[in-house]
Order: sequence, then C-alpha cells, then structure tokens
Amino acid sequence: MLIGYARVSTRDQKAHLQLDALREAGCEKIFEETASGARRDRPELNAALDFMRSGDTLVVWKLDRLARSTRQLLETVELFDQRQIGLKTITQNIDTTNAGGRLIFTVFGAIAEFEREIIRERTRAGLDATRSRGRKGGRPRSLSDKDLKQARALLTDPEITVEEVARRFGVGPSTLYRYLPAARQAAQDEA
Repeated sequence: MLIGYARVSTRDQKAHLQLDALREAGCEKIFEETASGARRDRPELNAALDFMRSGDTLVVWKLDRLARSTRQLLETVELFDQRQIGLKTITQNIDTTNAGGRLIFTVFGAIAEFEREIIRERTRAGLDATRSRGRKGGRPRSLSDKDLKQARALLTDPEITVEEVARRFGVGPSTLYRYLPAARQAAQDEA
C-alpha cells in the first residue's frame, strides 16, 4: 500500500501541490502536517508510521519533506528498513524498494559519515592550533572579574534583586546564578 506524507513548515504555506502529486502517485491514504522539518516529534508522520505495515511504502514529494538533515534522513530510512517499509520520492525519483534506491541511500550514508569526520577533524585541528598559541577555546566569559565583584557587592543589598543586577550587566539572571551560586540561595531566602 502507498501511504502519502505531506508537510509544510508554516501555517501560511499550503500543501496543495504535494497533495495533488501524492494522489496522482496512487497513495491510498495521505497524512498532512504543518511542522518544522527540524522537529523530531511530528504527530502526523508518527501516525503514518503507526498506520503502515510491512511491505507498505511511504511516498513524499521530496526528501526534505521527511527530514532536514542527512543524519535524520538516514535514521528514518534505517527505521523503515527495520520495519520493511519502503520510501519513494516523487520529484527526486528515489525508491528504496529497489536496488538502485537502496544504493543511493548507502552512498548518502557514506557521505554523511565522511562529512561528520571532516567536521570533527577541523574542530580538533582548530582547538589544537588555539591551544598552541596559549589560548583556550570556547565562548568568552560574560562577566569579568571586576563585574562579578560589583555584582556580588550589589547583591548584598536586600533591596536589589538578582534580576535588576543581571539587567545592569546585560546578562540573564541564570548567568549570575552560574557565576555566583550564592545569589541563587539569597534569592530563595528572600522568597
């Protein structure tokens, strides 16, 4: 059985083109959803997968309707494979129910793994180069030692709240709590 899945990202967008193409492709049931592709929890996609049985095929307009990243796509297709569910795309002419479609996904998987490894190597090399120059990697501190000293002094005044001190230094209260754990205790004692 061919099961269709259509997704648009915002309420302003309409899935008419996708729906028409899914019907034309012969989908007997179509699940439609408005949700970001980056979201892992998509109720209509989950409903479609719950509805599907071994031997069924999920049909989508394009791969980006199903997943936003190569990794997410490969994980999804791996799940399909475990459940013996196929995947077809209308515009990209991919079909995992045949050898050619499975080959494409094997290549996608190899490329994604290669991409992750290159990112890891670049990150490691960048951090090593930074350390060799005597610097630490990472984000600069939000508050200097001088700022922390002033914030600590301000917080000794029971009339001044943590939120007011945070606003004065242009940071959130959680930043003050991270740097000055005693500020959290003082705020709790006030409450």
